[in-house]
Amino acid sequence: MAKKRPQTKAKGPQIADGEVPVVGAREPCPCGSGRRYKACHGRAAAHAVTELVQRPFEGLPGEGDWVALRELVPAATVELTLKGGLPEGVPSVSLATVLPMAWPALRREDGSVLLGLQNDTASGDISRDLADTLQRALTADPGTPVQGRRAPADGPRLQDLLDPEGTFEPVVHTGFEFWVPDAENSSPEVAASLERANAAAIPTAKLQGVDAAYWCETPDKNHLRWVMPYPEEQLLDALARLHAAGRAGLGEGTRLVGSFRAHGLTVPVWDLPSGVTAEDVEKPAAEFAERLTGALASDTPLTADERRARGGLTNRQVTLS
Repeated sequence: MAKKRPQTKAKGPQIADGEVPVVGAREPCPCGSGRRYKACHGRAAAHAVTELVQRPFEGLPGEGDWVALRELVPAATVELTLKGGLPEGVPSVSLATVLPMAWPALRREDGSVLLGLQNDTASGDISRDLADTLQRALTADPGTPVQGRRAPADGPRLQDLLDPEGTFEPVVHTGFEFWVPDAENSSPEVAASLERANAAAIPTAKLQGVDAAYWCETPDKNHLRWVMPYPEEQLLDALARLHAAGRAGLGEGTRLVGSFRAHGLTVPVWDLPSGVTAEDVEKPAAEFAERLTGALASDTPLTADERRARGGLTNRQVTLS
């Protein structure tokens, strides 16, 4: 009987990890291993896509405002500064809270780019998803929206594309007329869409005297929501000290009611009487910022009253993201 020859597997193409394209989960992995993609390189890709980045905007100018525009502000735009300047044919790049039809981005007829912030993202890193959308928008045909997709796991983040020395100055709008260059002469369909969007927007204003604080008006009462950059435990201790001392308010009839977490930062919330406007709260907010600085500097143990105040604040804390 003839001897059986030892069987050898054909050598597949030698592809580096960073070069393996994304295919269907049940398709053979392009690396040539003979296994399905989901059981081979797809496993690492899926992990990279789903791993949550707790502070996706960390390191960007105006991190607190990025968080506010993502979670709190209905209508706002910010002009962005790219590393190395704008590409040829792109007169400007702006961030927008939301775009028509929830588009991730839009390349306008004049070549300018609008990047939408309040969209669902495919991975756990909002910064990487936004960077991928921005890169595709910069080369899209003028007059076309950019659709969402799963960003490459090794793709750039916003921190890689935006100038770290650039300014981040949000402009809060009363409505969504910034969607179209000439809202007054828009078609009936566009006008109707704008009217519906504007009707749903909560009146909001950015305070000028402190960073990342936003006033809003609701039917029952007004609120101030202030995105703060301090470590959560240190901030909660400081807020508890002020609350126990009766110094956590922003004027008569106002009350610190709790806080929430968003993208790795803590956002204290105050209830304000309906008659209190954004302008009215500017001075009290600046004075509170000074009191908070002093409370943050204290390292003495919390008193019993302060511990109770801290417990009340943490019991009312929620996480948005």
